[in-house]
Amino acid sequence: MGKIGLFILSLFGWKIDKTPPTVSKCVVCMGPHTSNWDFVIGRLTFSYYGVNTKFLIKKELFRPPFGGLMRKMGGIPVDRKHKNNMTKVAVEEFKKTDNLFLVFTPEGTRKYNSHWKKGFYHIALEAKVPIYVAYIDYKNKTGGWDSLFEPTGDVDADIKEIKKRLSKYTGKVPENGIRAED
Repeated sequence: MGKIGLFILSLFGWKIDKTPPTVSKCVVCMGPHTSNWDFVIGRLTFSYYGVNTKFLIKKELFRPPFGGLMRKMGGIPVDRKHKNNMTKVAVEEFKKTDNLFLVFTPEGTRKYNSHWKKGFYHIALEAKVPIYVAYIDYKNKTGGWDSLFEPTGDVDADIKEIKKRLSKYTGKVPENGIRAED
């Protein structure tokens, strides 16, 4: 699927940073997330890299006829109406395999949001895996890996640094993108 994904993206003028990831397990902090197209482009990009990606997504999308497809693509259903110990669920996913990239868009919405969800960070700490900062840039029609980030335990300072790294990229809806100063 990797070469097919690259071909499809190239038809629409997109380029993928061909630098492969340097780890086999990580939490992926993907941004900016301003459009539903981010999922499609991201999925095609991850297929190019050949990494085992999974993502948490609202359980409502697992109903027929798309439930099986969501699971096959790596979806893990989340019931957002109830408190779940998703950190524990995610850490167990990491224990089950030697190759896992658990993808998050911590903005939690396609609209502008300065208050990121911090679950991705706590999962990385508890699972003892790094955070790979990954980007999608509509302005330059590129996507890929920005940098590897080792969490320090200072969640606020670390998220500020990750926002700084991602703020240089432009989402499909630029005004909803990430701002370094938040």
